[in-house]
Amino acid sequence: MRDDALVRFTAHEIPRDDLHALMRRSDGPALRRAVWHLGMLILTGAVLWRLASTVWAVPLIVVQGYMLAFIFCALHETAHRTAFGTRWLNPMLGTVAGFMVFWPYGNYRVYHWDHHRFTQDVERDPELYFHKPTSRAAYLFVLTGIPNAFRRIGDILRLAYGRADRPWMAPSERRPLITEARVYLAVYLTIAAVSIAFASSAALVVWIIPWMVGQAFLRPYLLAEHTGCAFTRDCLENTRTTLTWPLVKLFAWNMPYHAEHHAYPAIPFHALPRLHARVRGKIDNLEPGYVRASVKVLRYLAP
Repeated sequence: MRDDALVRFTAHEIPRDDLHALMRRSDGPALRRAVWHLGMLILTGAVLWRLASTVWAVPLIVVQGYMLAFIFCALHETAHRTAFGTRWLNPMLGTVAGFMVFWPYGNYRVYHWDHHRFTQDVERDPELYFHKPTSRAAYLFVLTGIPNAFRRIGDILRLAYGRADRPWMAPSERRPLITEARVYLAVYLTIAAVSIAFASSAALVVWIIPWMVGQAFLRPYLLAEHTGCAFTRDCLENTRTTLTWPLVKLFAWNMPYHAEHHAYPAIPFHALPRLHARVRGKIDNLEPGYVRASVKVLRYLAP
């Protein structure tokens, strides 16, 4: 897999010295973000488990679900291998995050690399390989998390069975992806067996159910990234940046700055606010919030 830094994704140019400064990698920002994100998950999960039989369980599941769904963003950042300066920390956190959201780290990396190379290319972008909702009812169904759960679990089962034949899976990558899926599946089955043996609903209450609920927040966020944007090669034109609250950017690892990220994918997440200040005037799709972005997305999908 080629390094992101070797490919240009926008005609916009930043002076070499400035670009190198923005691309500088370090461990501190990602360690702090990971400790915060995982720590909050552990804390909220512990409180949720303790209050599971009370009325507080409902709001706690929503909060836990939001944070759990957005651990996907940790998977995304580490897949680029820009989150940490220490290289091995990226796959370590990425494997944990991938396990939590049912998307094996290596599998996601090959999928996401092709997404960056072929953004908004209807023939080659993996994100356009699967159909997006084309009606309001289908959109609402996506928010339930059910389609995502079927796809994520289905992909693992498909790979574990030995089928690594998606267009973005190169022949040289297929065997490692199959092995990875089998390891993930073995761990999932072990957790299920232990839960049944001890008649414990802990995994269901603090992990599976919140993860499903959290898709109601993650799906609109993901659909806002490119839906309704231009089908061009320039990522400042084919990708949307959404301005949002600091708390959202915190759990999304700054990925609401998505046009910036696509235009310069070798720049770490913690430098994206500085990059935004440099390119804001060049971004074709800039929304003031996710409500406005979601309205545009829905109008595009189901006019």
